[in-house]
Amino acid sequence: MKITSVILFVILVFTNTAKTEKKEPMAVSGISYLDNTPLTIEIEGDRIATIIKSSDAKNDMRTFIAPGLIDVQINGYMGVDFSGPGLTVEDIRKATKALWKVGVTSYLPTIITSDIDRIKENFAVLAAARKDPEIGPSIPGFHLEGPYISPISGFRGAHLEKYIKNPDWEEFKEIQKAADNGIVLLTMAPELEGAIPFIRKCTESGVVVALGHHNGSANQIKEAIDAGAKMATHLGNGCANEINRHHNPLWPQLSDDRITPSIIADGFHLTKEEVRSFYKVKGPNNTILVSDALDLAGLPPGEYIRGERKLLLTPNVVKLPKENVLAGAASPISKCLGVMMEYTQCSLADAILMGSTNPAKMFSMKDLGALEKGKKADLILFTINNNELVIEKTYVSGKLVYSRI
Repeated sequence: MKITSVILFVILVFTNTAKTEKKEPMAVSGISYLDNTPLTIEIEGDRIATIIKSSDAKNDMRTFIAPGLIDVQINGYMGVDFSGPGLTVEDIRKATKALWKVGVTSYLPTIITSDIDRIKENFAVLAAARKDPEIGPSIPGFHLEGPYISPISGFRGAHLEKYIKNPDWEEFKEIQKAADNGIVLLTMAPELEGAIPFIRKCTESGVVVALGHHNGSANQIKEAIDAGAKMATHLGNGCANEINRHHNPLWPQLSDDRITPSIIADGFHLTKEEVRSFYKVKGPNNTILVSDALDLAGLPPGEYIRGERKLLLTPNVVKLPKENVLAGAASPISKCLGVMMEYTQCSLADAILMGSTNPAKMFSMKDLGALEKGKKADLILFTINNNELVIEKTYVSGKLVYSRI
């Protein structure tokens, strides 16, 4: 009897302790990005537990709350080049934490055309970073932009011609193996030899194929879409300065509803008229915003040496002075949302749709891109000043990872 009593006592103490130690849900309040309704979101663990709408004037009537931004094309940030030599997990940690400050809670690190061994090495490092408990939740996959793109000047953009090649399925499988099967987006040209069967195999393997840095004809583009291509990478860029007014890569991609374009709306890669036209044709439900930011984004303006070339970082964009082409963006995707609102007069809800919800849908990130019960608690709180998003707080998996104050 004494032993039984002791056991019961221990069970009761343990049960009561467990009850007292149970954490209350964390609450985050702000104005809904959808309809300006004051919200309180309760978070349990890494998930949204409850969403409470309120008309309570005590809520901060200046701070909006929205799902975290998802950037599916980012080449690097704050001096970290995902395609550069000597990439480490610590480098990726530095870039990820810097991206949290500008509202990016998920992103696809992008590796561009390079030596195949370098591509494999860097994807292996990215795969290790993806398993890191601190930053891994912000890296759902990777983007390979090239090397299977057009070698023609203008269409190849800033990609080095000597590394450009025709698609090779066995080679891609080796790259994917090095990436621990993490490549979820591939940008390529549909006019290359073997491109169509290659696109079909990529699609069957679960990789989203985007057409970019190409000079495909209308028929080649249609064949690529029929084979499974779903996106157009940075539409209007990765294109020669002078093209045929009738027969060029733009019209077929704009006119086919099966293609979702990504666009760089940083105010410099595309004119206001281009952004407005693309938006009117595709609409907010079929457009994805990307930054295409380089590692120089966030650094002081000036000249930088990267590998074999000299780059010029202006306050707004990165250029290749010798080739007289844009090398990439210098702004985060949060700026693109503001420019999109300014250029098209779209709502904040539609801007978030293009910068979070649509990429989540495209890449089957079913627990991201919306404020809904059960979704992952990746949230941003921000104010808006002259159409510019000012990030106040960022939450990833329910944890506060950045606060401006």
